[in-house]
Amino acid sequence: MTFIVLIIVPIVVGLWAQMKVKSAYGRYVKVPSRGRINGHEAARAVISSAGIHDVEIVECHGTLTDHYDPNHKRLALSRDNYRGSSLAALGVAAHEAGHAIQHKQEYAPLKLRMSLVPITGFASQFLPMIMFGGFFFGFGPVTINIGIAIYLVLTVFQLVTLPVEFDASKRAKAQLVGLGIVEPDEMQGVTKTLDAAAYTYVAAFVSSLGWLLYLLASRR
Repeated sequence: MTFIVLIIVPIVVGLWAQMKVKSAYGRYVKVPSRGRINGHEAARAVISSAGIHDVEIVECHGTLTDHYDPNHKRLALSRDNYRGSSLAALGVAAHEAGHAIQHKQEYAPLKLRMSLVPITGFASQFLPMIMFGGFFFGFGPVTINIGIAIYLVLTVFQLVTLPVEFDASKRAKAQLVGLGIVEPDEMQGVTKTLDAAAYTYVAAFVSSLGWLLYLLASRR
């Protein structure tokens, strides 16, 4: 029962969140904005309004691979969001621009998240070895304790990620309307796209927390 509640349920929630974001994005990427401004132009307008002129905006491969790289001050948008003028594209572009604004303003959760990236990357690379080793050779005290340490790092990282992502979406919605990029009555499409994306971050946190609690319970 513990495994079902802490592991299976979060997995189901994660799959639901993925389907939700794909459904919302798939719907609103087909709805053009009236202003016909593409994602690249929208992102540039948002960061320029914040006095940011040293961030490179580039096109990247894939779908929903959009991200902001604070180390290189690079805002990457997938093809449909870089070139497209859909409500989904504008929402995603403005969201990533929101991260650039957070970076300039030294938004505390973003700074904390950046400081956690190296150790989180190491933990993520080490995790498969621990999990496979545990499944094949048994979860002994040492394996469980290492797993707890790894999932503690991942859970903290996912927890810190939540305010970073929610704040970026909040900034995106305000800027799109404030700059006249999107009309108020078009915001439903933007909001549904960004809210659906937010579910994936919540699901990731719940999943990490579930594994952490499960391993802590297994140690007893």
